Amino acid sequence: MNTEYQKLISCLIKKCSTNMEVDIDVDMEVPKRRPTAANSMFLTNKEQGEWAEKIVLEAINRDSQEFCSIRYGHSSPLSADSPRFSEHYSSYIKELNTIGKRPDILIYKRADIPSHYDCRDEDFIRKAIAAIEVRSSSFLINKYSEFMEKRTLDAKEKIKKCQEKLKTEPYSGLLLEKSPEDHKMIQAATVDTFRDLKVGLKAQSSTRQLKELSKILAEMKEQIKILCKRDYLSITPKLEDFALVNRWIQRFGVKHYYLQVFFDKAYVISFKNILELICDPENKGTKFFVERDTKNQRKTTIKVKVRAGKEILGKIDMPEHHAKLKELDRGRLLYYVTFRGGKGCLDSDTFFREIVDAK
Repeated sequence: MNTEYQKLISCLIKKCSTNMEVDIDVDMEVPKRRPTAANSMFLTNKEQGEWAEKIVLEAINRDSQEFCSIRYGHSSPLSADSPRFSEHYSSYIKELNTIGKRPDILIYKRADIPSHYDCRDEDFIRKAIAAIEVRSSSFLINKYSEFMEKRTLDAKEKIKKCQEKLKTEPYSGLLLEKSPEDHKMIQAATVDTFRDLKVGLKAQSSTRQLKELSKILAEMKEQIKILCKRDYLSITPKLEDFALVNRWIQRFGVKHYYLQVFFDKAYVISFKNILELICDPENKGTKFFVERDTKNQRKTTIKVKVRAGKEILGKIDMPEHHAKLKELDRGRLLYYVTFRGGKGCLDSDTFFREIVDAK
């Protein structure tokens, strides 16, 4: 049992509770509400999550000779419309309140796995060297990064052109007359400080030249907004899961990680590092932000900048996707997407450094 790790996580959880102004301590009870209906988006997201988990499992088991992964997380084929779902959900809530949230994958030394094992055996669980919660994202991170880089460069170029106009007459003199602070700030701005510009002058329309000045400033403000928008993809733990992850850690003492799978790469970050980021208020808005995510049933989600993690699957082959139909017990039909195939290539150095040998 890794008691030092358990104490550290417990301490970080308490600090996060203060910073986030919510109670996410280890004794938080799980709400007893349950889903009442299935929908196509939920089923597609579920299929994508299961595909992402399969990609990670296969990559580790294929590319690591010393270590292997086994499926451990909670899963059910029942939909919310099934008459047996209520009983199943009650059992799930009881488990969450007892041992916490089971991670999707456990990592073991191959030598520590017997020919027959039981994932309900708590002594066997404690032998794991790491636990991984797999998250999926419907993005190609390389293409997203290229798009955002171009968007940023275009916005900076447009701001620069606006700045050059504002340094010439009659606009420079008009701006100095109407707002000396804006004039000074715009004159001194560089490409690296454009996103920090806060132009305060309101629209002026009394003369043609003032209208033109207002138009230039409006364009500058619009491009500054673009620069200030989030331009990175994220690793996405749900805030309400923190207490449940902590509960599981306190019971089993196994190091916990989040692994975000995109359709071309995957990144990993430790739960400890996520908590450390959140504990520092200076990181909010730069290294992480908080959002109620539609994909996660409007639950409060922590969006950690993906580059805060490490690339662990350097290449993922695109899966095939197929339409599927599910007929619910009361005759309702749902169409959704399933995913087949694909392959992830494990970065063995990152896997060993960030997971196996991490302190």
